[in-house]
Amino acid sequence: MPHIPSDYDNVFEKKMSWAEQHKMATLVAVISYFTLIGWVVAMVIYDKHQSSLASFHLRQSLGLIITGAILSLIPLVGWILNIAVILAWAVGLYCAIKGREYKVPLLGDSYQQHLDFIK
Repeated sequence: MPHIPSDYDNVFEKKMSWAEQHKMATLVAVISYFTLIGWVVAMVIYDKHQSSLASFHLRQSLGLIITGAILSLIPLVGWILNIAVILAWAVGLYCAIKGREYKVPLLGDSYQQHLDFIK
């Protein structure tokens, strides 16, 4: 049987440096853009490592997921508009990778306002 350190239970509660916190926030932000499953995984990670960058991108990506799902239900016009959602998704993902907060055009402010349950 392997030896388990005495502080094993507290391994996730250790204090992280600013650089480690920023890397974790960026990781959460990037994961949130990969489908609804990625968003749920990012939300679980976010529960232990909360940051403004991560919450910003969690709101943006959830908004894009909802918008894309609604537009998918509208034949032809909605499908064409989903191209704009895909472009906004790519911009959001790029900004998440770079660690920047950038609201997607047109709906980004609305996502931040209406999805404020993600603190």
